[in-house]
Amino acid sequence: MIIPSYQDVLDAHIRIKPYIHRTPVLTSTFFNELTGAELFFKCENFQKAGAFKVRGASNAVFGLSDEMAAKGVATHSSGNHALSLSYAAGRRGIPCHVVMPRTAPEAKKAAVRGYGGVITECEPSTSSREEVFAQVQAATGAEFVHPYNDHRVIAGQGTCSLELIDQVDDLDMVIAPIGGGGMISGTCLALSNAAPDVAIYAAEPEQADDAYRSFKAGYIIADDAPETVADGLKVPLKDLTWHFVSGHVTDILTASDPEIVAAMKLTWQRMKTVMEASSAVPLATILKNKDLFAGKRVGVIITGGNVDLDTLPWTR
Repeated sequence: MIIPSYQDVLDAHIRIKPYIHRTPVLTSTFFNELTGAELFFKCENFQKAGAFKVRGASNAVFGLSDEMAAKGVATHSSGNHALSLSYAAGRRGIPCHVVMPRTAPEAKKAAVRGYGGVITECEPSTSSREEVFAQVQAATGAEFVHPYNDHRVIAGQGTCSLELIDQVDDLDMVIAPIGGGGMISGTCLALSNAAPDVAIYAAEPEQADDAYRSFKAGYIIADDAPETVADGLKVPLKDLTWHFVSGHVTDILTASDPEIVAAMKLTWQRMKTVMEASSAVPLATILKNKDLFAGKRVGVIITGGNVDLDTLPWTR
């Protein structure tokens, strides 16, 4: 296990700059009044490829030697890492092989193909995903870039919080979604060094709350195939992300699927901002725990905006 350093985040910040957006931070008087907090939304839904994961993917792809890059890259992902790695690989001109659950949103599959990624489908479980991926990697010899349990990916994700604290002064807290823990790990790595007084919270769906249960138990508890509207947060923690979560996260908060959908819809209505369900989990937990956040300056990371507009959750 290679544990990334703060210097790795700083290096990633320089390496990926030509390939990503410095995303904006938005505020909302409506949400500030509703929560009693000052919320600063870091809008990675406006990022290249529509999600924060392009940061880690670009850092991994552009950090490869020419020899390693020649055979391309490969990964397994429910969507955003898949399309982000496809984007980065396309920018470098190398192949990208992706294993995706057959139930992944069609919008994300279309984006992967649009960026030049080659998709192999699997069943919607961690075990099937890893089994099919092993076959793909063996056939291609491509460099494995794990969606989150990868030091290069975590260092890249840390650049998001590095930008945030440069854009907003005196934050008390930062909250982001947690699935496998790549974004939270990058947040922990960046903030524990650059802004150690900022408390780090993670937000998770109640119906896929293995990180919450792991955090309370003190060891990794992995669910194989949880069902939640937050499709990007179904994967379990791994050893590297657990290192950061267990060492730096203040607490993990959960929200139900109806609460997540309500927060997502409210953001669309009030901020005119397209976010996917996984990105709405932090706001859902803030609305559910107003006393915890009241009077605080809170950075809220909106992780992505890749939504299938034909199957919005409030129309099902």
